[in-house]
Amino acid sequence: MSQRESFLRAGLAAALSLAALGAAAAPPDDPQIARLSQRLTVLEASPDTAQVGTFERYRARQAIDAAREARRRDRPAAVQLADRRVETAEIVVRTQLAQRELDRLDRERSELLVEASRRDADRARAEAERLRVQAQIQAEEAERLRQAADQEAAARQQAEGLLDDVAGKQAAKLRAARERDAELARKEAELLGVEPPPATPKPKPKKK
Repeated sequence: MSQRESFLRAGLAAALSLAALGAAAAPPDDPQIARLSQRLTVLEASPDTAQVGTFERYRARQAIDAAREARRRDRPAAVQLADRRVETAEIVVRTQLAQRELDRLDRERSELLVEASRRDADRARAEAERLRVQAQIQAEEAERLRQAADQEAAARQQAEGLLDDVAGKQAAKLRAARERDAELARKEAELLGVEPPPATPKPKPKKK
């Protein structure tokens, strides 16, 4: 075998190998299938959506693979099914993300309500303490005024008693002096032999 023939045989073998590889390689995706696969990849690649809608994403991926492998006459129906599965996965993912957000907002609302209740309770306790202190001050002031009034009444009663006692003593002294004067006048009249003057009537005690 000449060198030329060997070279031709090697080139033919390489061409056959390339043809076989080309035949074995998967054909390029249909544009619709490519778009569906891209939409599903977006859901799977995002950290926010990668953990939700797992079952629906799995079914959508199966439908896309089935559409890619379907025969030409069956491909439109397979693509339509894959489109519905991808759309379902997107809806489920959005729904679950929205539910997560609602749950987060609900927890935040509950925390805010608890905090508001705690603040209201603190304000109520502070107001109750203020009213208690105010009532205590008023009670102490009322007690002080009552004691002052009692002391004033006792002092007035004591003063009136002292005045009555002094007046009584003065009246007694006055009566005693008048009685002495009358006795002296009587004795003087007896010595002079004249009729003694009539006795001075005793003053009536004052009505209290």
